[in-house]
Amino acid sequence: MSGSGEIIGNVVDGALVARAAEPVHGESTDGHTHESACLNCGTVLIGSHCHACGQAAHVHKTLGAFFHDLLHGVFHFEGKIWRTLPMLAFRPGQLTREYIDGRRASYVSPIALFLFSVFLMFAVIKQVGGSLDDLARIDSSSAFGIANHQDELTRLEQQRADLVRQGKPLNGIDGQIAGRRAALEEAQKDKQNITDKVHSDVPAVQRAITRMKENPGLGLFKLQANAYKFSWALIPISIPFVWLLFAWRRRFGLYDHTVFVTYSLCFMTLLTSLVALGQTAGVPFLAALTVFAPPVHMYKQLRGTYALGRASALWRTAALLFIALAVLILFALLILAESGA
Repeated sequence: MSGSGEIIGNVVDGALVARAAEPVHGESTDGHTHESACLNCGTVLIGSHCHACGQAAHVHKTLGAFFHDLLHGVFHFEGKIWRTLPMLAFRPGQLTREYIDGRRASYVSPIALFLFSVFLMFAVIKQVGGSLDDLARIDSSSAFGIANHQDELTRLEQQRADLVRQGKPLNGIDGQIAGRRAALEEAQKDKQNITDKVHSDVPAVQRAITRMKENPGLGLFKLQANAYKFSWALIPISIPFVWLLFAWRRRFGLYDHTVFVTYSLCFMTLLTSLVALGQTAGVPFLAALTVFAPPVHMYKQLRGTYALGRASALWRTAALLFIALAVLILFALLILAESGA
């Protein structure tokens, strides 16, 4: 119950931060003109809103109005969230192009939606992904079969002891034990080789790697905390790569690419939240969305945003998938460097 409460709290935080990023985004609310001058800037009022700063002419000063504003900011999100999300999922290119072209009153802005979706994603992952202490206790040697080899070796040695007591021949069991010990030694060497290869020439990154080896629990905590704080960096990291895809098309500027990247990241973070919740709810087939949905979404967003043909959109989609991988690597290096600082 406390986990659900924490998720709701984080979502509320995200919605309120998004609301702060988008306080008057093409909205039109009913205000009363009981004041003759704006209470915010003192401008003489003409109509239901101040034409200088945009504040409503009448400010409600009741407890009911306070909680109405809270619920309005969290759940209504100016009513635009319910128009934006279907467009983001099924018509991302049209959404991006309309926002770039100036039709904004109908949609949540990219940055406000990004703030909300990032809050939601980290809240969900924190609750359904298991505790960091549990992750730290996972024996990485299991990936190399070391634990299995050790268990099997213990079983064979016990079996050999039984044969000795019974006075039976040991040739067969000794051969099995020798083979299992050799396999265990090879697995341990493979693990050590992999560990030795995890190295970086960047001092800050190398310090983070060393600390991760020394204290996995603390390292995982730092990674999660810093990934949350620096999630915004995914936007500036991605923009130059997308610009390269259209470097010879001068009619598309950095602003276009920024809106494109931000809405795309919104979709990916919301998809991650959906899949994580689906796994927890026992709907494992949703995991297949992580394979098929991203390339399809990229393709549709590219075509609609940049008015591309099929072939042009296809090769850019393939390039964008590699770009996404490069961005994640760069982001991980940034987080590692910050975690080791």
